Amino acid sequence: MKALQGVEGRVEWAEQPIPACDVGEIRIRVAAAGLNRADLLQCAGLYPPPPGVSEILGLECAGVVSEVGAGCDWKVGDRVCALLAGGGMAEEVVIDARHALPVPDGVSLHEAAALPEVYATAWLNLFQLAGLKPGEKVLLHAGASGVGSAAIQLCKAFGNPCWVSVGSAERLAYCEALGAQGGVLRDDDLQALRDFAPFDVILDPVGGNYAALNLELLARDGRWVNIGLMGGRKAELDLALLLGKRIQLIGSTLRSRDEQFKADLLRDMQQQVWPLFAEGRLKPQLERSFPIKDAQAAFAALASNQVNGKLVLVIDESLS
Repeated sequence: MKALQGVEGRVEWAEQPIPACDVGEIRIRVAAAGLNRADLLQCAGLYPPPPGVSEILGLECAGVVSEVGAGCDWKVGDRVCALLAGGGMAEEVVIDARHALPVPDGVSLHEAAALPEVYATAWLNLFQLAGLKPGEKVLLHAGASGVGSAAIQLCKAFGNPCWVSVGSAERLAYCEALGAQGGVLRDDDLQALRDFAPFDVILDPVGGNYAALNLELLARDGRWVNIGLMGGRKAELDLALLLGKRIQLIGSTLRSRDEQFKADLLRDMQQQVWPLFAEGRLKPQLERSFPIKDAQAAFAALASNQVNGKLVLVIDESLS
């Protein structure tokens, strides 16, 4: 089979061994794979896959089940999308059967490839780790990103007013159309977020240069969930604010979680989140799809930080 790997900062579509399908696993004929910032980092040599995980890029994909191992409830021909630790950008992928979700009715396979990673990230960090309750206020940094787009919709669906920081007026309008109450442009004045504070939960993929402001913006008993380091890995913090407000600072990554954790997370999502797609309350935010031959252009587009929502790579055009 062919698969995509990062080679010296570039991507290469090349032959790779076909993985075997064992007990408790399913094989997916991949229609499309979602592109995430983790793929950019891995391609650049900055984010290697966890031990034992394929070097093939891709943390999510969608396609059709082509083989079912013993002990699985899926059937050949089922349309699924999957959360992966790696390997999704390939003609075939073999996964733990518990890490697949059915493609929601009315959603194409290309759109479904953009769902698992961002909705799993948003659901885990806002609702499971931060324990978001109805009515609590949320701040989403990088609100127009894939995770931000999912998080805005989830906040709206579960009764949580949210605000965003974004890079342009056009991206702020995009977030408001999804359900955000408002926000600020990061190149203008992030301090203007004080007009909307205090926030009960902040979801932050930036870290570093946003850290001190996050502490100021949080309410008493607020939760700050840090999921990335786009703004650097070091910060100087006033720990008196952390103590005085009883703030919880939560560091979170999803890729390295164990198989059972991911299975439990996806089962919860299937019960709590997936029905909202059928109701029209959640929608994939697929900005653009690229054929796999244009993978390098897709990576460059994501690296530009100008994408609203998600990008996907189309691997099998016959499947949609």
